[in-house]
Amino acid sequence: MTTRTLLLLPGDGIGPEAMAEVRKIIAYMNAERGAGFTTDEGLVGGCAYDAHGAAISEGDMEKALAADAVLFGAVGGPKWDAVPYEVRPEAGLLRLRKDLKLFANLRPAICYPALASASSLKPELVEGLDILIVRELTGGVYFGEPKEIIDLGNGQKRGIDTQVYDTYEIERIAGVAFELARTRRNRVCSMEKRNVMKSGVLWNQVVTETHKRSYSDVQLDHMLADAGGMQLVRAPKQFDVIVTDNLFGDMLSDVAAMLTGSLGMLPSASLGAPDPKTGKRKALYEPVHGSAPDIAGKGIANPIAMIASFAMCLRYSFNLVEDADRLEQAIAEVLDSGIRTGDIMAEGCRQVGTAEMGDAILTAFRKHYA
Repeated sequence: MTTRTLLLLPGDGIGPEAMAEVRKIIAYMNAERGAGFTTDEGLVGGCAYDAHGAAISEGDMEKALAADAVLFGAVGGPKWDAVPYEVRPEAGLLRLRKDLKLFANLRPAICYPALASASSLKPELVEGLDILIVRELTGGVYFGEPKEIIDLGNGQKRGIDTQVYDTYEIERIAGVAFELARTRRNRVCSMEKRNVMKSGVLWNQVVTETHKRSYSDVQLDHMLADAGGMQLVRAPKQFDVIVTDNLFGDMLSDVAAMLTGSLGMLPSASLGAPDPKTGKRKALYEPVHGSAPDIAGKGIANPIAMIASFAMCLRYSFNLVEDADRLEQAIAEVLDSGIRTGDIMAEGCRQVGTAEMGDAILTAFRKHYA
């Protein structure tokens, strides 16, 4: 039987509550579907700092490196606001991304039909929205050198951040976008600022060359990133896959997320390069929402983003595409039935807690195999 290894890192705040609902789905898939998942668990974030004095321990990093995929909950909270910067809760996630070499961040923006009225845009603009933003995660202005603040004297200082990309970094993220587009609607829009940035000129050139060389079957368009932001709120359904750099991807993915009406509903994936021998990628899956310490432990958190992150894991790490489709459909069916957690509650719907929402999704998921 195939063995699939998962490391669960629930983290802080509502992370453990949301992860508990994923455990139910894993248990069902093992017991009744023969999925062969083996799970281990570790600490990350504030809870890891409390236990080990670090945002993630060396032992748990070794587990992450050995696993087929990592499921990550959320980190942080006011309890750890005063800890040293290098061991702050968020440092655990940054180290995971760095040590696992996760260069491709996938941020879907999906608007479930039942939630179209929750968007700040007109329902007809967002109903059925399904965009995938592919963001380069390990290069660009966030990591470029020099990065410093210089004292110029006379009360003046200069802040410096360097936007820098090499050809190979652009080629590999473009390749991910084109490959994913082939599994969707076969369209990619590349966004940069070639009109004012030399890195944007190179980005445009390399994406164009990569497309011509290996992916000419995929439709490719180019758009300036600021125009892309405007078009995302003007006519978002024109897009399928958007590929962009670290800085613009950070901003555009949050714009796209809010089109759906709730940042707390959305999953994400961060992928590494395929192993030359096995073809497998290191991967980490996490909900976009934060740790929400104000509601932690109350049993009212929305687990949908965590469950949808597991669906992405099924799809991209284990090629269990049919199971991923069925799990995502189960989420949509539960929402269509009027079941809501408090954050997405609407008139005429029935409000439930974390566990009841998770149970409803699992019940709908099981029905697909009946």
